[in-house]
Amino acid sequence: MNNWFHSWRAAIRIARRDAWRYKGRSFLVLAMIALPILGVSAADLTLRSSELSTTEKLDRMIGAADARFNDAAVAGVPILQAPDGEMHTPAKDYEDKAWPSGPTDVTKTFPAGAVVLTDSSGSAKLTTAHGLLQTEVRELKAADPVARGIMTLLDGRFPEKADEVAATSHFLETSGLKVGSALSARGSTDTYRIVGSYELPNDLKADQVNALPGAFLAPYAKAVEKAGLTPPGVSTTYLVKTPGGFTWNMVQKINTKGVAVTSRAVLLNPPADSEVPLYQKEGWGNFESSPGAEAAELAALGTVVGLAMLEICLLAGPAFAVGARRSRRQLGLVGANGGDRSHIRAIVLSGGLVIGVAAAVTGTVLALILTFALQPLLEDALGQRFGDFDVRPLELLGIALIAVLTGLMAAVVPAITSSRQTVLASLTGRRGVRRSSRVLPLIGLGALLLGGAIALYGSLVSDQFVIVAGGSALAELGVVAMTPALVGLFGRTGRWLPLSPRLALRDAVRNRGRTAPAVAAVLAAVAGTVAVSTYAASDDAQQAAEYEARLPHGAVSALVVEEGGRDVPAVRDAVQRLLPVDIRADVNRVSVGKPGCSPYGDGAGCGGYEIVIPPANECPLWSRSYVGEDPSEKFSKEERRKLAQDWRCKENGDRGVYGDGGLLVGDAKLLKVLGIEDAGAEKALAEGKVLAFSKAQIDRNGKVTVKVIADMDKALKAEAEGKPAPGTTLTVLPSYQVSGDEESYGIQALITPAAAKAAGLSTVPLGSFYSTDRMPTAEQRQRLDGEIAKLGSDVDLHLEEGFVGESSIVLLALTVFAGLVTIGAAGIATGLAQADAEADLKTLSAVGAPPRVRRTLSGFQCGVVAAMGVVLGSAAGVLPAIGLRLTEERQQLRFYEKSLDEGWGALSSPPYVPVVVPWETLAALLVLVPLGAALLAALVTRSRGAVARRAAI
Repeated sequence: MNNWFHSWRAAIRIARRDAWRYKGRSFLVLAMIALPILGVSAADLTLRSSELSTTEKLDRMIGAADARFNDAAVAGVPILQAPDGEMHTPAKDYEDKAWPSGPTDVTKTFPAGAVVLTDSSGSAKLTTAHGLLQTEVRELKAADPVARGIMTLLDGRFPEKADEVAATSHFLETSGLKVGSALSARGSTDTYRIVGSYELPNDLKADQVNALPGAFLAPYAKAVEKAGLTPPGVSTTYLVKTPGGFTWNMVQKINTKGVAVTSRAVLLNPPADSEVPLYQKEGWGNFESSPGAEAAELAALGTVVGLAMLEICLLAGPAFAVGARRSRRQLGLVGANGGDRSHIRAIVLSGGLVIGVAAAVTGTVLALILTFALQPLLEDALGQRFGDFDVRPLELLGIALIAVLTGLMAAVVPAITSSRQTVLASLTGRRGVRRSSRVLPLIGLGALLLGGAIALYGSLVSDQFVIVAGGSALAELGVVAMTPALVGLFGRTGRWLPLSPRLALRDAVRNRGRTAPAVAAVLAAVAGTVAVSTYAASDDAQQAAEYEARLPHGAVSALVVEEGGRDVPAVRDAVQRLLPVDIRADVNRVSVGKPGCSPYGDGAGCGGYEIVIPPANECPLWSRSYVGEDPSEKFSKEERRKLAQDWRCKENGDRGVYGDGGLLVGDAKLLKVLGIEDAGAEKALAEGKVLAFSKAQIDRNGKVTVKVIADMDKALKAEAEGKPAPGTTLTVLPSYQVSGDEESYGIQALITPAAAKAAGLSTVPLGSFYSTDRMPTAEQRQRLDGEIAKLGSDVDLHLEEGFVGESSIVLLALTVFAGLVTIGAAGIATGLAQADAEADLKTLSAVGAPPRVRRTLSGFQCGVVAAMGVVLGSAAGVLPAIGLRLTEERQQLRFYEKSLDEGWGALSSPPYVPVVVPWETLAALLVLVPLGAALLAALVTRSRGAVARRAAI
């Protein structure tokens, strides 16, 4: 035991001295190991610090209160809730009855003597230094101790008077205002003074203004109603503090009154799932990660870590081999003085141990320093403040041990190779000849065949991505194991090459111990790059085939549905001024109720409308005549598949032109913008007819019927009770069906403003559609975005550019990554080759070879390694991508067949899952990367070496 300790101690000292002597090589290997450790450790520190404890979460949600009470909006009927209060549902089942809906008086559920704070939220368009900004307004007495922790005061103070507000720092930055500035809302004459700035720890990018309860939202709602618009909705919760808090039993008692509760005591000591009635209800449960999902995540994480370690070992292994080769005389002296093979292995392994420990320490320390120093930037990037700086020593130690293990594994093969050399060969510099192993290629072939069979099974039989990915990974490992044999096959091409590349190739084949790891490292990186690139290019092709344009190419739409189109004139003017507009077509929408009603009929006194589909034109699969049952159940699978091809069941589409209810108000200019050339359509519009783009809307008399519902809330309530909707009127209009060959871009029906007025339909501005002379430039679009941002409106602005793929940047990044790994691995192998071939280079120089031979030989040595790795990696990478795409095709085809059987086939089309090889990426990898590696190696190699005699053999 004592001898073992002293021998390893001496080995470590020798390894430490060698690492310090060859600083360049040591730094290279250390960086390769330390950088992943730095990234993983920093990610662990960031993740753990951003994970808030239950107490920290509660402080940000409910401050110092004991609970937050929330109206479940079920008219006070008993409810069941999850312990955190996020999920809740009525305790009774309402399958055949009207769903309870309505407010509850939450104040009646407060315990006696409790301290209560009202927390109300709404929105308003506030005036800023640049224009208007849609902002959340929160009425909460933030200075009260009960609210401490919800908001963090940064400057000034929280409001204390009705005409004072505080604002988030992000709002002040966006609006151009500051503490002390005056603030007002659009449409309101009230003015407020900003007295402080704060931040929300959970949402640093929130645009929010804080006021005292009743100071802002109620006056603003009155001003908006006075202007004839619909006031914004307001949600109110209550922060409650009482001695003893609220236990789970107390929460359940409050639930019987239709109130949901988020309790501090319950979250700090949650009940078991068996004690939560909501989780016992059918269709509800605790949707946390299952043990199987966690095991799958751990398996995926382990696979990624293992492959990363393999890649580092393949890259770092040749570097350790370089060190061992340059230290072979020193190792020979150890053997000459009584050291055996175990001592030689210990010295080389100690090199990996020393570098691994240094990399672990360096990566961990840098991760701690950088994460702590960059924490404010990380918080800004993630949009929330971290909790305590959470350092978990065991996790960091485990990550550091991976670095040590990686260093040791990278030095294993060089250690074994060095220990097998005789003392005489080490002292004289002779390398000897040793045949490569025949067992490893056979093992690799077996892994390749088994992995290929697994991937093939996953592609053609199963639809599990995990099977394909696992089989592909196993096959790739098999190819890595076969690399020495494959390198030998490449050597047979040398007879047709000129002198320098022939020497480089033969040298690579004769010294497979240093060539194979570098080629394998390149192979692994390139295979991953090609696999992801092929998958991304194929996915882009699929998305391009499935893409449906919203408008003709180059056309623009700018629509505003809020506040009755109040900002439409300003939006129209901005688009007209800033874009190269050719034709502008203004459109309106039908409005039922007050002008400010939303198109969906939300709000008191607001209604809606729809185009009535004649019963004869309704799709039998979802006909409304079958009340309370699924009409598709009346048909067999074969009948459902047949009906999927029925014109009544085919989807008309709603991807482009907005028209809630199915009717858009415009003129013939819209037809020109959309590229619809139908003389009959323009004539029909001039005659006051409705243009119908859907055959299903027209009855047998050639008419279109518009159903107007005066009050949507009353209509929904009546429908739930099985009664006819009150205040409903039907308007029958003449129509013209546009040719089915014309692309309508989702528009269903069009009526002119004059015809709509004559039919008694009220309209409000919606926006405009534009055709352009040329595609707007990026600068023009940015200026337009800036102008619209000043309005503070929710504008649906769309420029039709056609399909724009998102994989180009990904493909470029992957190509650069693979190129860097290839050049790095090939460079390491070239350095080792130069160390081995120094005597041969001296001989060439002695017999009169020109100086450029040294440079060209080095370049070709690097290029040969890069080329072999890239060729093998490209072949190995395409197959997994094809397997994954075939699996996707089977999965999508199964979903499509199921939709046909269930009667929804008309809403989808047969799946199109192409396989596209990214030839540009492959060309860059196969040609440019090896060529660049060869040129780089040639440039950094000296033409003349030091004059020295060649050792005798």
